[in-house]
Order: sequence, then C-alpha cells, then structure tokens
Amino acid sequence: MVGRRKYDNDGCAVAHGLDLVGERWALLVVRELLLGPKRFTDLRAGLPGVSADMLTQRLRELTEAGIVSRRRLAAPAASWVYELTEWGAEVEPVVLALAKWSSRSPGMRADAPIGIDSVVLELRTMFDPAEARGFRASIALRLNESWFRLSFDNGALDAKRADVAPAGTDAALLTDPNTLSALVTGRLSLAEAEASGALELTGNRTVVQRALGLFPLPAPA
Repeated sequence: MVGRRKYDNDGCAVAHGLDLVGERWALLVVRELLLGPKRFTDLRAGLPGVSADMLTQRLRELTEAGIVSRRRLAAPAASWVYELTEWGAEVEPVVLALAKWSSRSPGMRADAPIGIDSVVLELRTMFDPAEARGFRASIALRLNESWFRLSFDNGALDAKRADVAPAGTDAALLTDPNTLSALVTGRLSLAEAEASGALELTGNRTVVQRALGLFPLPAPA
C-alpha cells in the first residue's frame, strides 16, 4: 500500500494541519463527531460515499494523531464509539469557518442532499448573533429519527443532540434535513413544508418563524 503523502518539508502550520485532517474524508469524519460520539455504523450512515475500509483507515489515522479517541459505552449499550478528543474538538471553528466561506461559492448546490449533522452545523455556521439579541426560546427538533434541542439566548445559539424528545420547549419541529435546509435558506416556507407533509410543527409558531429568520445566507462571492 502506498504511504500517505505528507508536507514534512514545509514548516508552515497550515501544511501540518493538512497533514492531520487533509486526507480525503478525514475532515468529514471530524464533522460527523462535532455533535457528539458515534458508533462506526452511525459514521458510515452519515458518510454514505465512504467505504468501510477507508473509514477504518481514517479513524486509525485520526486516532494516532490525537484528534479522535475510541471508548466503550457502559452497559446496557456496551458498544464502541468514536469521539473527538478535547484538542480535536477545538477544530470546530475551523470547520464552521470553512463551511461559511465555501457557502459563498457560485458552484455550491443549495438543493443537494444534506445529512443530519451537516444541517445542524449549517445552523451554527449561518447563525447571526446580532439578529438574535433579545430572543430567548427553545425548540425541539427531530430530523428523521434524531432529536436535537435548539436553545436561543440573547444572541447565542446552543444546538445539542438529545437521546429523547426534549421537554419544556416552546415549539417542536419534526422534519428531515433537506426540508430544514430549504426552510433556513428561504427556498421553502413553513406553510409549503406543512402542506407537503414534510414538516410537522407543534407549539408556538411565532417562535419558529422568528428562529428561521436568524440564519441569513452570506452574499455570493
């Protein structure tokens, strides 16, 4: 097997960063772990184009680099999961900045399929703190079978994965990643999504409408 090509002869930190996460699929594996630990099968589900062998190789390399670690969950789950190390999680601002920068590309396809974790990270990427000042609310979000809690607190957004439906929220949205992306980018209205059966909204409708307006798209390059 051909060894990895590296930038060993370049003392630049950017070059070393590419050695760490620049291989194909590596940064996308990191993306899939930004919202919390995942099993191997969950990682493959979030990266439908990657082979099992390639994913195994990337996880091994990221583990050896100190970016990812592997641990066994307590009973009754008792399954193995991969998660970012404390240092590995520090790459999140880099990933979000890259997403915001690339979203301005003329070649970016807004209608392309998007994964569950990707669309939640899209929310973090596009969130405008200035627009959210004075807004406090929480929304339970179910994307396919995955639950999240979105908490807005006077210019801050906290988006966390939840094991079950979050309680005590102002509203709940049940939808899929592509529909949520279309709502956030303005390609689809709440009424249109509901009429098509792609979205179910319960609770405070005004809160949801206000929240969807907090993710302006950056101007195209």
